[in-house]
Amino acid sequence: MTGTKEVTPEKFRDVLRHVPTGVTVVSALAPDGPVGLAVGSFVSVSLEPPLVGFFVAKTSTTWPRIEPLGRFCVNVLGEDGEAVSRAFAVSGGDKFAGLDWRHSPMGSPVLDGALAWFDCTAHQVSEAGDHVFVLADVHDLSVRPAGRPLVFCHGTYQRLVTRKA
Repeated sequence: MTGTKEVTPEKFRDVLRHVPTGVTVVSALAPDGPVGLAVGSFVSVSLEPPLVGFFVAKTSTTWPRIEPLGRFCVNVLGEDGEAVSRAFAVSGGDKFAGLDWRHSPMGSPVLDGALAWFDCTAHQVSEAGDHVFVLADVHDLSVRPAGRPLVFCHGTYQRLVTRKA
């Protein structure tokens, strides 16, 4: 094609900063304790069968600890979850220090205060550029009766505001 400009990683990231994403934590129970990572690419894939998906950077040091377990919980953070998101977005350390959680029906950590959670098993993991795409079967799920999601956009955490019609 003539007249097209190269899409550099910098320009791509700059434009994508304007696309709001929900903030989730993928958690699992490894033999040495709970592990988890922040994910901003969680998506509903299918209603029948119930499937969800998310992307993980190939550079993640946590995903290689979760993937062999085959099961995990996707915790959707509420608007009060910014500190939790920041804790799970860093590499290393005990991300669960000071956090309360309980076991999902399949044994993965459900973070107290999560707006919603999905108890999953890995269905398929596919290469996707510098990430992997994780397609997951949903076995159980739940949502708090009230609350708003934590959203990330323009390089910062955002809160949704309800407008009257």
